[in-house]
Amino acid sequence: MKLICVQNDPGALKIVVAAHHAKQDVSITAPSETKKNFNSTLVLDSGVELFSSNSACSYILEASSGSNNAIEVQEFLEWEATKLNPLVSSLIVGVSNGKKAESSEVGNCLKQISDALKGKPYLVDNKLSAADIAIWSTLYPLVSEQKLSKIVPSDLLEWHNKLSSLDSFRAAVEKLNPKSGVENWASSVPSVTIQFSNLSVAPSAVKSQGSIKLPVANPVLPVKGKKNILITSALPYVNNVPHLGNIIGCVLSADVFARYCRARGHPTLYISGTDEYGTATETKAIAEGLTPKQICDKYHEIHSQVYKWFNIGFDHFGRTSHEHQTEICQDLFLKLHKRGLTLTESMEQLLCENCDRFLADRFVEGECPLCGYEDARGDQCDKCGKLVNATELKNPRCKLCQKKPVTKESKHFFIDLPKIEPKLREWMATSAPGWTNNASVIAHSWIKDGLKPRCITRDLKWGIPVPLDGYREKVFYVWFDAPLGYVSMTKTYTNDWEKWWKNPEEVEYYQFMAKDNVPFHAVMFPSTQLGSGDNFTIVNHIMATEYLNYEDGKFSKSRGVGVFGSDVQDTGIPADVWRFYLLYVRPESQDSSFSWNDLMTKNNSELLNNLGNFINRALMFVEKNFDSTIPKVEFTDEDNELVKNIDEELKGYNEALEKAKLRDGLRFILAVSRHGNQYMQSNQPWVLVKGSEAEKKRAGSILGLSANIACLIAALLRPYMPSTTETISKQLQAPGKTAFDIPDTFSILLPENHKIGKPAPLFSKIDAAQADQLKARFAGSQEDQAARSSGGKPTPPSSSGDVATLQAAIAAQGEKVRKLKSETKDKTVWQPEVNILLDLKKKLTEAEKAAAAAPPPPQASVEDIDSLTAAVAAQGEKVRKLKAETKDKNVWQPEVQKLLDLKKRLETASKNAPPKAETAQPAPAPPASASKASELEAAVAAQGEVVRKLKAETKDKTVWQPEVDKLLLLKKQLAEIQGVPATQTQSGGKSGKKKK
Repeated sequence: MKLICVQNDPGALKIVVAAHHAKQDVSITAPSETKKNFNSTLVLDSGVELFSSNSACSYILEASSGSNNAIEVQEFLEWEATKLNPLVSSLIVGVSNGKKAESSEVGNCLKQISDALKGKPYLVDNKLSAADIAIWSTLYPLVSEQKLSKIVPSDLLEWHNKLSSLDSFRAAVEKLNPKSGVENWASSVPSVTIQFSNLSVAPSAVKSQGSIKLPVANPVLPVKGKKNILITSALPYVNNVPHLGNIIGCVLSADVFARYCRARGHPTLYISGTDEYGTATETKAIAEGLTPKQICDKYHEIHSQVYKWFNIGFDHFGRTSHEHQTEICQDLFLKLHKRGLTLTESMEQLLCENCDRFLADRFVEGECPLCGYEDARGDQCDKCGKLVNATELKNPRCKLCQKKPVTKESKHFFIDLPKIEPKLREWMATSAPGWTNNASVIAHSWIKDGLKPRCITRDLKWGIPVPLDGYREKVFYVWFDAPLGYVSMTKTYTNDWEKWWKNPEEVEYYQFMAKDNVPFHAVMFPSTQLGSGDNFTIVNHIMATEYLNYEDGKFSKSRGVGVFGSDVQDTGIPADVWRFYLLYVRPESQDSSFSWNDLMTKNNSELLNNLGNFINRALMFVEKNFDSTIPKVEFTDEDNELVKNIDEELKGYNEALEKAKLRDGLRFILAVSRHGNQYMQSNQPWVLVKGSEAEKKRAGSILGLSANIACLIAALLRPYMPSTTETISKQLQAPGKTAFDIPDTFSILLPENHKIGKPAPLFSKIDAAQADQLKARFAGSQEDQAARSSGGKPTPPSSSGDVATLQAAIAAQGEKVRKLKSETKDKTVWQPEVNILLDLKKKLTEAEKAAAAAPPPPQASVEDIDSLTAAVAAQGEKVRKLKAETKDKNVWQPEVQKLLDLKKRLETASKNAPPKAETAQPAPAPPASASKASELEAAVAAQGEVVRKLKAETKDKTVWQPEVDKLLLLKKQLAEIQGVPATQTQSGGKSGKKKK
């Protein structure tokens, strides 16, 4: 083995100690070029590179003895990497820059180590482990340097010295021979100590090469005495691309909650995957001319890529077609069968003689026997939502050939739900209080009139076969096998899957879904678990959403209506903005709607003007006025009141997130940034920094506190917008602690003299034109969208001003509406098409008027020109400010383009404006009350005073220019009332002065 490292890296010390202890040879090589902040890399004889010192240390010890898999060891290693190491590194860098060797956070960590060692020579099981080596190495600079050693408790010093006397530790120090001096240790500290990533598992530091089986981080497992959180999200069918409603209803909501739980220090496992068996897959396979396996492979990859783009942090994203699914499903069935909880009955099924096959539920369509809907499926009516049997449909037809099927008998297995019902009711009474209200209502409505036996097998080819003679040609019904996917996927993730799934005393289970999935997760799945006799972990919290609608109608996979996960990547809107908006409108207690205009508004008002504006202003002023160094915060009564308000928001945030009220949690974050904006605006540090020493000191305190509020916002935002949080972290150069902890109360996380990075805007504006363009692009079905993008004509035809074209479009659209209304009474199905028809009729009326009397080109009014002139001036100022802040063309080029567009519009308006009257005298003023003129005169005088004061305080044009613009507008209004030329009023009386 070869270790590439710098001389004073505690990480290298870990690896060399482990190698000596395991009696493994390791050669030491310096990096090819001298670098500060080089991360030690262990190169194995096979060529595999390990980039994490803890992973390398564990690998060496496991290879020699296989004894470092203890959960406690992995806990210590994770804690050392995510808490102790970043804090010690920050302390070393601070002392090297002249700060005192003081840190309450480091002190707390050292006390935790001391407490863990009480009465023991080693941290775990009274024997040396990777945990001892890692912590000893991280503490080595503190113990060996006189400037730092006073912070280490005496009992911990004694433990450290005992280990130092051991041969393997002594030999490692001699081999590395680190230089003395705090500055030498500081030079080895990585510039970014911690990454914002999924840290509930130790980071995998392995670069894959070929087919070598590499060491990986240990899986997340429950920890005795801790709050262990198991999270699953409803498995999406693999037969289509997920739309935004699917994403917010299941995977995104679960992801936010999982990230929050990890940030609170709870051992958390998040499992999901694709549901691949059943008739939906067979139907899609026939439609695309592929095998079911090929369909599953295709769409599993599509789902994986969509969720990866949305930054969904699964611990494992699996498939129900895995062999573990077959094993677990068949085992559960045999246990139910052995316990007398299954029965067989002959049931009538529909056979399509034309296709020569029994028709599974989804291959049958017909009239609902309950509501009369003509396109009900053989398992459920989409209109009334009731479950039906295929043989109950009126006028059934085969979905594949549209022929009428015949009825035949087939023998199937049923689960005897009435026998399990007493246990189910008893369990539900204790579990349901942790569910959302809609989940509780739906579940109780199902059991209200008593449960009936439910068929669990089907005559299909694509599925898990029944493991009993006489039935091996049949497969399990998808609702029976699919929920077991959570269990089988966990088994694929770890061999210790039962520690999660058969451990209800120590595991709290959360399930996220849309409300249509509640019956299967609240009644069916728990019934099979209870009936098996195994000690299953059964769901404690069913978190069901209502539906997210699209503009005026519903998202629909079958009709291809809405925005789909594969579409959003091409909109130019970042994934974090999509996450933010979907969570902002998350349908927690009632249906909500996705709207392009609302997306634009929320992005511009909440992200750009509120949250982004606060963080950017605070950090820009620190960079500009305090050399990127956090000033000392000296609290005033006003500051204490601000912190009190922030703590209230923080309390509300934690209470909301603990209950998985994710939408409410987001509003608390935005409230914190509003407090920060108000604090900055009322104190105006940009003014104070130009004043006396006392005022400058106060400005520094305001900015130091504001930067720390920004740091808190980064931590709170992390479950919602992980990429944005990482960007903020880099701009703050935040210590590791802030990356992982969501606190109970506000505290100073960026100490005095902390150096921040380079501030830059976090968000971009979405303008109305972009929103309108996207709305038009995603109008209609996916087929319509594809036709537009390929140059074809969608249905309905895109309208123009041509009367004949519009008349034809109206006729076609009218026919479409009549057909839909004859097929269904469901207004949500045909109302969007009615809206299109009405819009076409409106355009026809306008086109006919235009054709009857073509007016002359519209002339711009003076007011139009004035508005455009003001807009050009404001946009020009915005461009100048952005160019001054950054050289990144990507940031300011869009604003430059807007400026050019405004100038072009102004030029056109000026050409079309009516000529001014040729007269030497001003036009007579319109009648106006003397009181109005007096009010404006007073307003002009007051605003003039504001401008003079601001100009005296600062030369920063961005501060006082908006107030100047207000003054000029007031003068213009006064001139119009008085009948005086505006230029004379705006000159402020200076025009009479002559230049000598």
